[in-house]
Amino acid sequence: MPCQSKFTAVWFACLALVGCFGGVMPEAPRPAVASRPSQRQASDVRIEWGRVQSATGCALDYAWYRPDSAKPGDLVVLAHGFLRDKTRLSGLARALAETGISVVTVDFCNTRPWRGNHARNGFDLIAVANRLEARRLVYAGFSAGGLAALVAARNDPRTLGVLTLDLVDAQDLGRLMVREFDRPVIGLFGEPAPCNADNNGLATLAAARRARVERIVGASHCDFESPTDWLCRALCESDRAGERQRRAAILARSVTAIRALMAE
Repeated sequence: MPCQSKFTAVWFACLALVGCFGGVMPEAPRPAVASRPSQRQASDVRIEWGRVQSATGCALDYAWYRPDSAKPGDLVVLAHGFLRDKTRLSGLARALAETGISVVTVDFCNTRPWRGNHARNGFDLIAVANRLEARRLVYAGFSAGGLAALVAARNDPRTLGVLTLDLVDAQDLGRLMVREFDRPVIGLFGEPAPCNADNNGLATLAAARRARVERIVGASHCDFESPTDWLCRALCESDRAGERQRRAAILARSVTAIRALMAE
């Protein structure tokens, strides 16, 4: 797919330069033992880091945002985009947690520059939800992470609904997942561009039984990350004018959409 191809080319170039992400600050030190997660308290939101093993054997690191007022068993699972990481949705995670919703962000471990493994990523999201003993779930994701969220939602009977952020489909996997899916799907979309495969996710949601599309006028693919970084901007953002306002609007709409889905 176009977005994946662009990221792949840059990824290999970065490897030659000792890695694109070497200078990016991690969200927190990753725990060495999954059964002893590390914790940090910030206002009334506790953040807990842990690790779950994928069925393929690799480690899925997660950050669990746990507000004191969260309803036990309720959980939002956030999925990052292709070759990204969970820090790129930390802003949305915190915004949701500050409204009293428990949220987890996950680092995919089965994605490769040459292969997205989107279906596997979806089942990995379910594995994290199982570890956290979720009973009522909303899956949400950015770009290819939205595709993984659809896979997870379609295969998890606890799902209340799905939020996709500038969804990118691959080989019609998303369209396959939404057929016969009877839960609501909300999709926020920016302007068509190579990095969102010219809005190919719109066709995916058009095949869903209960879909709602919201367009964010002028939004680039990067506007749906919170925060984004120089790499996404270099690949996917030709004009940064108004990005703060657009990102704030996307964050607010995302929180509203997820709260509505949790009320289903």
